[in-house]
Amino acid sequence: MNTLTQVFDDVLGLFYPQLCITCGERLISQEKYLCMKCWFDLPISRFENENENKVAQLFWGRVQIEHATSYFNYRKGSRYQKLIHFIKYKGLKELGLETGRRFGDILAEAENFNQVDTIVPVPLHPKKQKKRGFNQSEWIARGISESLNKPMLENNLYRKIFTSTQTRKNRFERWQNVDGIFGVNNPEEFENQHVLIVDDVVTTGSTLEACAYELLKVSGVKVSIATLAFADF
Repeated sequence: MNTLTQVFDDVLGLFYPQLCITCGERLISQEKYLCMKCWFDLPISRFENENENKVAQLFWGRVQIEHATSYFNYRKGSRYQKLIHFIKYKGLKELGLETGRRFGDILAEAENFNQVDTIVPVPLHPKKQKKRGFNQSEWIARGISESLNKPMLENNLYRKIFTSTQTRKNRFERWQNVDGIFGVNNPEEFENQHVLIVDDVVTTGSTLEACAYELLKVSGVKVSIATLAFADF
């Protein structure tokens, strides 16, 4: 294989991996990023119809949330952690979009979620978004928006303060890290809306709590939460 061919294959592999990113098996025709077996084996939570599920419980006594759910459970080191990693850090926006669509198909069948009015991704600070090149939560939210046939507002809720990473912080430190960092540009756009906040992963819920707290300042707003993954450590 000559150098030019190798470079081409490397570039092609970056955008269209030939191996399943979770199990490493070779993809076959019509498969992209994940093989059908891994899609089938995804540890789906089925929290969307449970009002007292593990995600909802994260917010009890902290902030008023109508409903909360996650698409699937994962543990550190599991093969499905790679799915989140590739969306968030490897630039696979289309994987975020496709996973969001699949999640949205489930939410569309759930009475708790199919009546939301607006989809809102958790925003990144402009500095972080410029460095990363995109907001992974926005692409997940876009997929959910398509499946639910509901509008997505990606610029009204914004992050006004740049914060350090939440990794390795305990629950209290995570809350301190995000307290007061969000704002709303045009509150009237959210008035009397049931807003579905979308993020990639929920661990302690501190970031989502801070988003919800800001949105609930707007007249008539109700908030629900949907994340791609629930870190069930």
